[in-house]
Amino acid sequence: MPTREYNPSLDGVRAVASFGIMATHVAFQTGVDPAGPVGSVLARFDFFVPVFFALSAFLLWRGAERYVGRWGVYYRNRAARILPAYLVCVAAVILLLPDASGMDATQILVNLTLTQIYVPDGLAPGLTHLWSLSVEVAFYLVMPLFAAVLLPLPRRWRVAAILGLAGLSLGWAWLPVVESTPAEGVANRQIWPPAYACWFAVGLIAAELEDRVGPRLRRAFEVRWAWWLAALLIAWVAGQEWFGPLGLTHPDPAEFTRRVLAGTVFAAVVVVPYALAPGDRLMTGRPAQFLGRISYSVFLWHLPIMALVFPLAGIGYFQGGFLPVYVLTAVATTVVAACSYEFVEEPARRLIRGIRQASAPAQTAVSAISSPA
Repeated sequence: MPTREYNPSLDGVRAVASFGIMATHVAFQTGVDPAGPVGSVLARFDFFVPVFFALSAFLLWRGAERYVGRWGVYYRNRAARILPAYLVCVAAVILLLPDASGMDATQILVNLTLTQIYVPDGLAPGLTHLWSLSVEVAFYLVMPLFAAVLLPLPRRWRVAAILGLAGLSLGWAWLPVVESTPAEGVANRQIWPPAYACWFAVGLIAAELEDRVGPRLRRAFEVRWAWWLAALLIAWVAGQEWFGPLGLTHPDPAEFTRRVLAGTVFAAVVVVPYALAPGDRLMTGRPAQFLGRISYSVFLWHLPIMALVFPLAGIGYFQGGFLPVYVLTAVATTVVAACSYEFVEEPARRLIRGIRQASAPAQTAVSAISSPA
């Protein structure tokens, strides 16, 4: 599977996803009726989480062969990408956010180590949205194993294996040890990583098919408005009460499986057209590219920023005010995220890159000394 060129369209998709997730959280906290026509769609904008999962899987899998035999480099790059901004955000919330002042030592530890979904009551105020990052990190950790097993296979067998694993994952919520949770003293196993294999599979399959797109299919993918309209329709359908419970009501296995499948289709119609038919004036424009670059920090910071916006704006929780809360949260988060990108994310990447470049000559010298004449 050859390494492909950078696709800037995906930065724009990432930007939309980060502000879409923000919208669903603002809608919930301001009390937008999830049974209404607008509220039902906003409630299911949490499907931008599977969009993030699919994007990560696509970008990593299309370049997986670069890391064969160099998985230490892969893990180092992933750590440099994820951990510095994450740890700064978590530390700031623990130290500065009033809602998080009651966190105990266990909550602090698991949130610092991205293991919050595996511990009862591990999700903490201002940080609850980071459950999805905990799932995504699990995918990063096991990707070398996937690569070692799947990359040597012919493409058709790789695709079949990915689809098979995705299909098996739909049984996760039905397992007795999962269905019985959450319970007193037991974490919610329904949101553990195996449940979301379908969302990652969207990106993996897209990467496998990237060089198989004919001109007719490409033209279909380039009708962007139709794919976005399909995504809104999927969100609306999945937001109906007959499809699954509204709000934070815990879904039963059938409801959870339907929601995972709907998220899979949503991610596919959003990600695949841009992944397989790159090039889009809107998504590759300067604003979209800027917001795409800082989208990770937008995701990290929007919930704690929103917790500060409510008292500063004089608006109570669940008392309306979606538009002002969203605008204030979006503006403030963009500023904070830009600072996080400039002063945390980028310096961390430059540091890792410098360490790698500095170690390369030393490794070459050692190799030359140890090689026989």
